[in-house]
Amino acid sequence: MLTLLSLLQVHRDWPGDELAGRLDVSPRTVRRDVDRLRELGYRVESLRGPAGGYRLEAGSDLPPLLFDDDQAVAIALALAVAPASGADVAESAARALATVRQVMPARLRSRIDAVEAVTVAGRTRTDPDVLVAVTEAVHLHEVLRFGYGEDERLRRVEPHAVVARNGRWYLLDWDLDREDWRTHRIDRITPRMRTRVGFAPRPIPGGDPAAFLSARFKGSARDDVWPCVGTAVLRTSAGSVAPYLPEDAEVDDLGDGRCRVTLGSWSWTGLAATLAGFAVDFTVTEPDELRHATLALADRLRGAGAR
Repeated sequence: MLTLLSLLQVHRDWPGDELAGRLDVSPRTVRRDVDRLRELGYRVESLRGPAGGYRLEAGSDLPPLLFDDDQAVAIALALAVAPASGADVAESAARALATVRQVMPARLRSRIDAVEAVTVAGRTRTDPDVLVAVTEAVHLHEVLRFGYGEDERLRRVEPHAVVARNGRWYLLDWDLDREDWRTHRIDRITPRMRTRVGFAPRPIPGGDPAAFLSARFKGSARDDVWPCVGTAVLRTSAGSVAPYLPEDAEVDDLGDGRCRVTLGSWSWTGLAATLAGFAVDFTVTEPDELRHATLALADRLRGAGAR
C-alpha cells in the first residue's frame, strides 16, 4: 500500500494493469488496496476506459504516511509535549506537528486537532545535537569523551543508556577513570572528537537503567528504594498532608484528627526534617534511628535559633 500510494503521487493516470505490473500483484489486489486507501481518507479516483485506472485527486499530494487513529493521537501527543521533555526542540516540534497535520487525511486530522496540551517547560534545556551524539555513542557502544560542567573537566566513559527524568536527560555510563558507574546530565556535556573506540557493554546493576538512576537519586547504592524509611503519627488529617507526600509514601487516617505516615528519605536527618516540615506536632513510631535523628535535628534547630 505504501508503494501504491507513492506511485499515485507521481501526478499521472495509472492504468490498472500497469499498476499491478509495477507492484507485482494482481489487478484484484490493486482494487482492494485502493479501497483501503479510500477508507483511510485518501481521495483516489477511478478512471474509465477499457483497462480502467486510478488517479490521486488534486489536493491529495501526500507522503506515504499510513497511521491509524491511535498512532495519529500518539504522534500528536508526543510532539505536543516535546517542550516539556527538556530537549530544546520546542520550535521544531511545533513545525513537525503542523507538517504532520497537513499531510493527514481529514478523518485523522480531526483526531489530531482534538489533542490540546499546555506544557510547562523547565529552565533546563538540552541541545538536541548533543543528545543525538550521546545517544549514537550508546547505540554504537563507542567510548565517549566529553567536557563536563562549567570547567568542562574531561571525562572518558563507556555510555550505556540515556534516561529522561523530570524534564532532564541523563547519561548512565561506566567512568573509565573512576572505574565505577556514574550518571551525567546531558545538558552539561560538551562532546569532544569521536574516539571510534568500541567497548563490550557491562551488565547494568539491577538490569534497568531507569530504576538504577532512580536509586541514585534516592541515595541507594543499587535497589530503587529509600535507604531510610520511617513511620510517624501526625496531629492532622490525612487529607491535609496527602497532596504533599511523594507517590511511594503511605498515609492512613486514624480519626480524631490524626494520621499515620510512612515515607522514605536519603538520610534519617532528611526524613526527620520532612516530618517537621508539615508544621504540626508528630510522634515518631519507628525506627529508633528516626527518633535519634529527630532529637538531633531539634538540638540543631534550637542552636540555630539561639545564634
